[in-house]
Amino acid sequence: MFEVTVEDSFAAGHYLRNYKGKCENPHGHNYKVRVTLAGQELDKAGLLLDFKELRDVMRHVIDRLDHQMINDLEPFTTVNPSAENLAKYFYEETNRKLDHRTNGRVRVKDVTIWETDETTARYFE
Repeated sequence: MFEVTVEDSFAAGHYLRNYKGKCENPHGHNYKVRVTLAGQELDKAGLLLDFKELRDVMRHVIDRLDHQMINDLEPFTTVNPSAENLAKYFYEETNRKLDHRTNGRVRVKDVTIWETDETTARYFE
């Protein structure tokens, strides 16, 4: 099994519904996201996926969230924009794009979201 990983970042605001504490109020984070891909087969160039192509796939999701109030964007108008749910959202959106680009040869193994330098949430299936 082969794996490749890319990290990127974005800034966005959010607030948590059904939460008692400071995070129920609008506030922002400088998020970092790590996406790790996995697959058993390399392409003709000997790559699982070019790092640049993975960045392009991630950019689609990052550009949608960057400098936005996440609560105003679907699916987060109803889904709480916690770090856990953001990790799942990145997983699903990135996997969908990769499935189309690689005909299922490459899949997302896991996604980690940093809300701060010390706090992360991870999603995988």
